Amino acid sequence: MKKWLIPLIVIGVLVFVIGSWIAGINNTAVEYDENVKQAWANVESSYQRRNDLIGNLVQTVQGAADFERGTLTDVIEARSKATQVQIDPENLTPEKLAEFQQAQSGVSSALSRLLVTVERYPELKANQNFLELQSQLEGTENRINVARDRFNETVNVYNRHVRIFPNSLVAGMLGFEKRAPFEAEAGAEKAPEVEFDFQN
Repeated sequence: MKKWLIPLIVIGVLVFVIGSWIAGINNTAVEYDENVKQAWANVESSYQRRNDLIGNLVQTVQGAADFERGTLTDVIEARSKATQVQIDPENLTPEKLAEFQQAQSGVSSALSRLLVTVERYPELKANQNFLELQSQLEGTENRINVARDRFNETVNVYNRHVRIFPNSLVAGMLGFEKRAPFEAEAGAEKAPEVEFDFQN
């Protein structure tokens, strides 16, 4: 065997090993990134379900005589603002997530006030359609929490992959940046108080 062939074989093996290592980091990062995007889509879907239910709830409440229009207006406006905040899954920055979360918190707050106000309307509390919507909203709030938790879990897996050494050396060059998780709001250790009173 010629001496000059040995260095070429060594270089070829090194190139193959390094290339395989880079490809492995890239492929795993792509897989985890797609998981983050899917988890984000599930978060948006859960919030969309809540928005749809709120629309039905507002229609039901509007039928009640003398119901406080200001309370309904607050819910409608908060829902409208929340639907205008769109986030591209490619751009899940802390600032964008904070904006999204703030808009959704406005909906939660307005919805809570609406449901507390309903307590003064026995005919609404006895309305089967309204009671079912309340129950669905409660279930949807749970879905939202689960979807957000799963989103944060997938972001955590992705972030660990692209930030641990030596993956971090390659991930940055390949364009994989750290993703932002949902951050808890101040006082978020307590679940939002949405009262569902099913008794007359």
